[in-house]
This record gives sequence, C-alpha cells and structure tokens, in this order.
Amino acid sequence: MKKGLIIVTILFMLTPLLSACWNQKELTDLAFVMALGIDKGKDKKFKLSFQLVNPGNVSTGQNGGGGQGLPIAVYRSTGDTITEAARNATKKVSRRLYYAHTNIVVVSEKVAKEDLLYILDALDRDPEFRTTTEMVVARGCTAEEIVTTLTILDRLPVNKITKQIKASEAMLGENMTVSIDDFLTGVVSKGKQTFLNGYSLIGKKSKAREFENLQKTTTDAFLASNGLAIFHDGLLRGWVDSDEARGIVWIQDKLKSTDINIAWNKKKKALVVAPIRSKTKVSVHFINQKPQINIKIDSEGWVSEANTVIDLNNPKIIEKIDELVEKEITRQILDSVHAGQKLKSDIFGFGDKVHVTNPDLWKKIKGNWDEEFASLKVNVTADFYVRREGIRTLPFWSSMGK
Repeated sequence: MKKGLIIVTILFMLTPLLSACWNQKELTDLAFVMALGIDKGKDKKFKLSFQLVNPGNVSTGQNGGGGQGLPIAVYRSTGDTITEAARNATKKVSRRLYYAHTNIVVVSEKVAKEDLLYILDALDRDPEFRTTTEMVVARGCTAEEIVTTLTILDRLPVNKITKQIKASEAMLGENMTVSIDDFLTGVVSKGKQTFLNGYSLIGKKSKAREFENLQKTTTDAFLASNGLAIFHDGLLRGWVDSDEARGIVWIQDKLKSTDINIAWNKKKKALVVAPIRSKTKVSVHFINQKPQINIKIDSEGWVSEANTVIDLNNPKIIEKIDELVEKEITRQILDSVHAGQKLKSDIFGFGDKVHVTNPDLWKKIKGNWDEEFASLKVNVTADFYVRREGIRTLPFWSSMGK
C-alpha cells in the first residue's frame, strides 16, 4: 500500500513535465527576419529595417518554381532603443517577428562610430537571437539600402552576403566571417580589438530594390564586400582595404587561398602564385622587458599564371619564385600591422599573447597598451614553397620568345 502511494505521488509530480509544447508557435503566425539593418536618424532614434522572407516566392521546384513575386518584404520602424523599435514594428507587421533564422545584422557607419555598444546587449540578451549571426558595416550607404537590395543569383539577399564573404575568405583572403559572439569577445578583451566586414551598394541605388533588378543578366545595382572596419573599444575607428585587409586575415590564421603577384624579367605581375595551404604562428619574446612579436608563416601553393618566358622545370627558378613570394607575403603582413598601429587598434591579439606569456609585465603595461602597441616591434618570417606548376611547365610565351 505504502509502495503504491509512493508511485502515485511520483507520477503526480512528473505530470507537469509531460505537458505538450507550451510555447508552440504556428508558422503562419511568424514573420521570419532574415536580416536586420540598424541606422540612426537625425532625431537620434534607431531606425530598424527588417528583411522578411516571402516563403511562397522563395521555394523552388523541379521546374524552378516558386512564386512570381518578390522573395522578401522589408518593414521599417523607429525607437529610442532597439527593443522599442522592434516592438513598434508590430504596428505594421501582421505576424510576430521571429529572429531565430536571422543570418545578418547590418549597422551603418554612424551607428558603428557612436552607438554600436548600445545595441550589442539587446542582441546578446535575447534568447531567440543567435549570437552566431554575422555582423557587417554598411560602407558608403545605409544599412537599410543593404537590407532592401534585391539580388539575382541568390533569391534571398542575405544568402548572397553570407556566401560571398565565405567565398572571399576561401579564395581571396580579404574578408573573414565575424559573428556577434566574435565581436563581443573582442569588445571585452583587454588585449585584442576587433573588426567587421564592410559591405557596399554599388551602382544606381534607386534601382536596387526594384523588381526589374531581378530580370537582368547584369543588374543596375549590386552588393559587394568592401574592406574591413577596424574597431577600438567597440567603436569604428577606421578602414583597411586590399592587401592590408588580407594581411589581417593571414595573421588570424584564417587565410585559405589568395593570389600573389610577382614581377619577372622586369615585367610587373608576370607571375601569379596561389597558396593552397598556409599556417600562421604568432609568438612573443621580451628584450629588456619590452615585448616583440614574431610572426611565422609556412605556406605552399602553385603557379596559376606565367605571363612571361620562364622555365618552371628549373629548380633554381622555382627557388627564386619562392623567395619573391616570401618577400611579398612579408610586405603584406607588415603593411597590415602598420595600418593597425596607425589606428592604435590591436586587432591581431598581440596583447593577449603578451598577457599569456608574461602576466606580471602585462599588469604594468595593459593600461597603456594602445601606445605600446603603436610602437611594438614586429618580426615576420615567411617560408613559401611552390608545389605545383599547373598542367603546363613551359608557358607558350617561351615558343613565342616573348
């Protein structure tokens, strides 16, 4: 009898745990926010742009189906805070905004320079909002213009941005995926600052959101990555482009491949070498209690272009190419370091290396690390090896004698 009473009591206590989906939400009641744009108006209010997906116009069948309408709808709202602006959007949207599938947060340069810290807590605190969401800075345009632009290759513009950044990271090395989580880690760190990808709207901005933009092989306006935005204590301090941006990615040990141009026979950019594997190691040593950074890069690749007379069967010539590529890699890395030092923003995490290696010294210099970093001695050693010459070792230029 007593045993039976205990079993009944346990079952009674477990009853609340067996309830159904107490917080279920019907799909037809949700508006999926794929991208969020954040601007700030002259009235100092936050201006949010919500890129919502139109499911019926995105899904495709065997015959390339899907609706004939626009794949996205964009709603705008304003407020003194991010929370207020987001809730004010319910005055216009018939469904509940749902952020679990948000892939991109776009902030304007004005927000990045003045107010980015004020929006981070809202994004990080909301349990529905994933901090793995990527952040980018709208460069030379508004965040709303980025969010409202239609793209032809990817039905959802947000997919165009995320895929393009990954492709650039893999093939060019001038961009690198940065999530909200990554950015927050840099904000709270004392020994490392952070950066974000820049994104711009190129072409006729007035055409970017028109349906006709999807009906052309070459569009009047398109989205493109545009440099790296350098931050200090969570606020935008400056921009770096091209080789300087590539060097930053290289130091982060995130570079997968790129193109390196070198001169040969007094001809500029005669050879193009593409790394296929690369490893970066950053260490620190101390001379008279002054830190110095050592960057060691081991990379190998192949000759992707040879626009001059050259014998790629000759081992000595290959060795010379290796040396020239090593010099170019070293130049790009040092240019990136000098760009960061000019902005007094340690985006490389050298301060973290000093902290881990010598905690006692770090306690003394961390309060003045910006100045220490600006004059920090950085040594770069690059080792490059040409592993392949492509399917042709003797270029046709040799037959032409040019």
